[in-house]
Amino acid sequence: MRHTMERQMDEKLKAFERLLIIMDELREQCPWDKKQTFESLRHLTIEETYELADAILDKDMAGIKKELGDVLLHIVFYARMGSETNDFNIADVINSLCDKLIHRHPHIYSDVKVENEQQVKENWEKLKLKEGNTSVLAGVPKSLPALVKASRIQEKARAVGFDWDKPEQVWDKVQEELAEFKHEIDSGATHEKMEDEFGDVLFSLINYARFKNINPEDALERTNKKFIKRFQYLESEALKAGKELSEMTLAEMDVYWNKAKEL
Repeated sequence: MRHTMERQMDEKLKAFERLLIIMDELREQCPWDKKQTFESLRHLTIEETYELADAILDKDMAGIKKELGDVLLHIVFYARMGSETNDFNIADVINSLCDKLIHRHPHIYSDVKVENEQQVKENWEKLKLKEGNTSVLAGVPKSLPALVKASRIQEKARAVGFDWDKPEQVWDKVQEELAEFKHEIDSGATHEKMEDEFGDVLFSLINYARFKNINPEDALERTNKKFIKRFQYLESEALKAGKELSEMTLAEMDVYWNKAKEL
């Protein structure tokens, strides 16, 4: 067993070394790679991350492997550029990460005792505050999509005890926010006011989803995919019948839509 583990570790180290060598060669010889900057790669990194997220939702293991490679390439690329200005290199990146992981897992690398996952999260947030963060919410990236950001805000608030006790309480809050949203609509409120109340509805629903262990981003994306699949079936069936969607009645489209739901 030990020899097998040592052999596997050696294979991993050789593969990583191979990647670093290739990255150096590309940066020095390829016209495209030579031109890249942190700023030029940023949007590509975001795109690769979303492609990885898609593969995970599709449970596409071959796709996950491929997209992980693309994300890893970007990490190595950034580290190579950092080394060119003597700001940091890949060893600095990895060692900094290792130091952080050891520091934030005192229940593994020290004598701190924990009983469950929630206590691990609470300790993690407390340690981050001791490291200089001015707020528990400071670690939530500003550029996150709003739905994901709401989830992260709620998770971080929960880690320090700011949370509801029971899901029933959160559901009551959902109902309260829905009533307030409807009141603003019925009373002819301004668009800004309706938007505020609608945001409260979404935030409370995301909170309730968290209590039910539902990832709202994944749930909505599955619905998006389901809608796309059914709508494209509607388009293809209409085309087969020689019809244009814009010329069909809603009742006619519903026939195809209901068939799509049965697939």
